[in-house]
Amino acid sequence: MAQPNSKATLKEYCLRRLGKPVLEINVSDDQVDDAIDYTLQKFQQYHYDGAERCYLKHKVTQDVIDRSESNTTSTSKAGNDSWTEGNGYIEIPDHILSVEGIFSFTDKGTSNMFDIRYQMRLNDLYDFTSTQFYHYYMIQQHLSTIDFLLEGIKPVRYHAVQDRLYLDFDWPQDAQLDQYIVIKAWRALDPVTWTEIYNQMWVKDYASAKIKKQWGQNLTKFQGVQMPGGVTLNGEMIYNDAVEELKNLDEQLRTTWETPPLDMIG
Repeated sequence: MAQPNSKATLKEYCLRRLGKPVLEINVSDDQVDDAIDYTLQKFQQYHYDGAERCYLKHKVTQDVIDRSESNTTSTSKAGNDSWTEGNGYIEIPDHILSVEGIFSFTDKGTSNMFDIRYQMRLNDLYDFTSTQFYHYYMIQQHLSTIDFLLEGIKPVRYHAVQDRLYLDFDWPQDAQLDQYIVIKAWRALDPVTWTEIYNQMWVKDYASAKIKKQWGQNLTKFQGVQMPGGVTLNGEMIYNDAVEELKNLDEQLRTTWETPPLDMIG
């Protein structure tokens, strides 16, 4: 059995699975491409083999610091009020799905034990470790070192559509020129580079079902048409079978293959 290792070979695999060349699969090349692209995107978003944790570093330049001191102005719908938002962000590659946080890149606030931020975090650490083990466990899941806790977590905001990571702190004070911001993130695996993705069982099953659904949807336009040799097209049955297959595969993806979210404790 041929193992798909590219988009083209996956396409041929799915069509053979549906009956080609014995049957004529009434879907266009663009429709097949759309079905495969959707499958790969869903695989990257939800399947635990579709993304990987990574650590990226970004060098702080003067341009980034200067931009952080500027604002973007917007007005309300009625035009009566104006609002400004700081531009304290860095550009993120579009293959990044989510950002968990950043690592400390400056020792400000931690070198002096009499600093107010140091003392506040030190008291928090005592409460977490002396009263509730669950609290301590949660802190350990998100902080790599005690120094990072004592300095305080830098607030970050990220949305994959914007491809911008906002860091809500005083850039001129907290960011140092020519040092690096290190982020912990999840990025989608590119199937062009990691061709084993095309041969994943869930990908092959889901792509075939998506094409089958499109095939049935196309045939429903000609429901009841008599073909030469007495064959009658039954697009509705093909469509319904595909819908049921996709439903089962979606459930399998979310219950079996998706990385479970961390439990909320508290």
